[in-house]
Amino acid sequence: MADSCAGRVALVTGGSRGIGAAIAVRLAAEGAAVAVTARTLDRHPRLPGSLAETVAAITAAGGTAIAIAADLSEPASRPAVVAEVERRLGPVDVLVNNAAAAYYMPVERVTEKRYRIAFELNVRAPFELMQLVLPGMRARRRGWIVNISSATAEPPQGPPFAAFHRHGGALLYGGTKAALDRMSAGVAAEVYDDGVAVNALAPVAAVRTPGVEALGMLPEDRPDLIEPMEVMVEAALALATGDPARLTGRIAYSRPLLAELGRVPRTLDGREVVEERR
Repeated sequence: MADSCAGRVALVTGGSRGIGAAIAVRLAAEGAAVAVTARTLDRHPRLPGSLAETVAAITAAGGTAIAIAADLSEPASRPAVVAEVERRLGPVDVLVNNAAAAYYMPVERVTEKRYRIAFELNVRAPFELMQLVLPGMRARRRGWIVNISSATAEPPQGPPFAAFHRHGGALLYGGTKAALDRMSAGVAAEVYDDGVAVNALAPVAAVRTPGVEALGMLPEDRPDLIEPMEVMVEAALALATGDPARLTGRIAYSRPLLAELGRVPRTLDGREVVEERR
């Protein structure tokens, strides 16, 4: 294990599988005590991975981790999660807002319930979690917040419009991520003088996760459009450990960020360089 996060407490939402679980494992490998939260502690009825498995992977490697089951689309759960982390591990130094509801459907099919859940989980929950951890970060004059975004936050270019935007149904998910991007940059400006970094991070291509595979959105015939998990995780780690005086207020994309910083992706235990296939 390396030690870029030694002595720090990290909270990762959506930590039962996919990008959230991978970021949690890497932060722990770098020495952080990690709290992961998602709706259920044990196995999902349809998707692989669970909070219990994430914690087991971290502890088996010698790290420290706890699991907190919570539905972050419910407002009452957010202060309860932060209070539990502080009680069991200490004040939060690194917050990774990864949990999201990824609804892909045309505008006519967006129900009131789906609209509400998308904005509660993708926008309001990250906003409130930032509100809850920022007073302590500002008082300690250190902190890192990484909000996981998406390329769908970029508005469609046209006319004519690409087929994905005509038929992909990403408007609700992309709209929430656009709000998250703007919110991240705004908070970064407000807390800059207090030594706290706030950034948004998106992959440049589809990341192979259980959720993306379940949606059938991986372009298996175009491996160049699939991003290795380690690329996204390395970029998240860079934003979670960078100098807040310099690396903040970014709406960043994974691969370009690593190129700018001169970093290469490493395995989730941080021990080996990952060779990407082009």
